[in-house]
Amino acid sequence: MIGYISDNLLLPILDFFYGLVPSYGLAIIALTVVIRLALFPLSAGSIRSARRMRIAQPVMQKRQAEIKAKYASNPQKQQEELGKLMKEFGSPLAGCLPLVVQMPILFALFATLRGSPFADLPYTLNLKVLPADQIAAVETKPFNSPSHSIFVTATSHVPVIATLEKGTKLGVGDTETVDLHTREGSSFASVLKGVENGQAYAPSWSVTKGEGIVSVDANGTINALAPGDAVVEAKIPGLAARSGFLFIKALGQVGFYTDGAINWDIAILVAAFGASLFVSQILSGMGMPANPQQSTANKITPVMITGMFLFFPLPAGVLLYMVVANIFQAGQTYLLGREALPDNLQAILDQQASQQTVTATASSGERLPFEPKGSKK
Repeated sequence: MIGYISDNLLLPILDFFYGLVPSYGLAIIALTVVIRLALFPLSAGSIRSARRMRIAQPVMQKRQAEIKAKYASNPQKQQEELGKLMKEFGSPLAGCLPLVVQMPILFALFATLRGSPFADLPYTLNLKVLPADQIAAVETKPFNSPSHSIFVTATSHVPVIATLEKGTKLGVGDTETVDLHTREGSSFASVLKGVENGQAYAPSWSVTKGEGIVSVDANGTINALAPGDAVVEAKIPGLAARSGFLFIKALGQVGFYTDGAINWDIAILVAAFGASLFVSQILSGMGMPANPQQSTANKITPVMITGMFLFFPLPAGVLLYMVVANIFQAGQTYLLGREALPDNLQAILDQQASQQTVTATASSGERLPFEPKGSKK
């Protein structure tokens, strides 16, 4: 499903924007904004639900406890009253459904930005080599990899599949050529012949595990040398993997620290991600009563996630998407935080704010308006 969404929805949108502005960086930004706008109704529902639950949760928990205690001997009545409570304030799970619905599209977007044309795309083949006298008993079953859309020009891409006709189990002394082909059956090599400078995007072959077990040549022919497990990888260069954008040296560049040097463009993107996430967290609590625990979490969470992405290998193009998506999310959170609340929730919010004002005044040692003079020592 993710591959289908990527091939039939996201890549055509990407092609459209690249046709308008021949910049893959701008195309990523435009694609992100379009998807976020399309998902706005779903994400808005989640934000609204989270805001309302944050206000109602203390009251709901108290009422739930009272209902369970009052109707402990009458489960049917207890469920009826709990249902009324959920109808009054809404279910805490209501905000989860919109998130679940939009996840396939977000996963497909993430996968699109990690593949061609923004990154070199690997086809990984896990092989098992058996002794020659054992392979005869193994049933031959062809292996087909998942299909990936490979860009061969700025706006032309073809779905490519890797096939092993004899399957992933080979006998010592066997040879097997990996067939990279389109869904229609045309070889990937024939596709590249019809493209100017197409050989620049020919696959490179390597053995990433078990070098003494198999070997592979430049044409993708595998030779089984000895029993054991091995991994062969075909890597197809991404057309835009080495394209820069603004301060980004290469959209396909991965890693904050590589080859003994700091990639400052990655560092800036990660820092921008953390800052935008922090702002979004702060805006989510706008207009809410002060909550020390929530405030601490809002400060710690962005730092933890940002620190993780410093060492989590994500291409620069994906980080660019995440920054733009966070900025969009922050703006969305700000707008929805200014919406009027239902009367029952507004009353609860006013009461919570009033209680916190009284508590803060009392803890400061000042005389409250209703306290008689001289009551403070």
